[in-house]
Amino acid sequence: MRAIVITRPGGPEVLELRDVRTPEPGPGQVRVRVRASGVNRADLLQRRGAYPAPAGWPADIPGLEYAGTVDALGPGASRFRVGDRVMGLVGGGGYAEQVVAAEPEVVPVPARLPLESAAAVPEAFITAHDALFTQLGLAAGETLLVHAVGSGVGTSGLQLAKAAGARVLGTGRGESKLEKALELGLDAAIQVSAGDWTEAVLRETGGRGVDAILDLVGGDYLKGNIRVLAPRGRLIIVGLVAGRSAELDMGAVLSRRLRIVGTALRSRSPAEKAATTAAFAHHVLPLLAERAVKPIVDLVFSPEDAARAHERMEANENFGKILIRWNE
Repeated sequence: MRAIVITRPGGPEVLELRDVRTPEPGPGQVRVRVRASGVNRADLLQRRGAYPAPAGWPADIPGLEYAGTVDALGPGASRFRVGDRVMGLVGGGGYAEQVVAAEPEVVPVPARLPLESAAAVPEAFITAHDALFTQLGLAAGETLLVHAVGSGVGTSGLQLAKAAGARVLGTGRGESKLEKALELGLDAAIQVSAGDWTEAVLRETGGRGVDAILDLVGGDYLKGNIRVLAPRGRLIIVGLVAGRSAELDMGAVLSRRLRIVGTALRSRSPAEKAATTAAFAHHVLPLLAERAVKPIVDLVFSPEDAARAHERMEANENFGKILIRWNE
């Protein structure tokens, strides 16, 4: 099979399309003929040598999500049949024509959802659903702030929060991305390059602040996050594109009884991943089937243009998910 291989740590130019051995499904696994793979920031970090794949996954083939059709079953696998349309997360190896996945971490693709577009679902929607509802307990009537609202997880979190009856504020650097987010139901768009975003958040909330924050940026955003959280507010940190260190006012955390949560899917145990996938399937698949929420696809690249896909993400040019298309 063909796969995109990291030939050495470095920039996008180190990605190379090669013929590699086709994986065989083991006990409780399925093999999927991949229609499309999603591109994530974790892939960029792995390419640079800063985020190695977990044990048991390909060290040189990035890719955390896929959509395609089942083409082989391992011993004991019985939930799916050959030919079923599926999607899901893997610990690596997703940039390939075929990928092997643990059956509990595989979910069916709703009939009305195009298979290629389904590749934009798993990482973004599973991450957003777990962060907002399992971790933060977001409820109807609450106000949520999403940083980098134009990203894959950002657009998914926005839609899921609106579907749950929350009010959503979103930040971004580009005006065009914020305009597109408004079309998805964003209640208030805040351009961070236009001034102090914390003042804008407080104005939009009448000085009260927000109940919850989905932070996909990290770094110095922490100080502002603490400022704009309402009493007993909750913050979940998902991304660290702005850095992994920041100053924390612990007095504010204590006096307002704030809660700060960190999350990552890739490092979780198989049992945790299965539970997270099951919760997503129960709550979000019906919304996708009814088109109450939808994956947002930015651009689709060929495997030969994987370097360009990485360049686009590194330049923060994408609104929604970047995909790599494999089999028709």
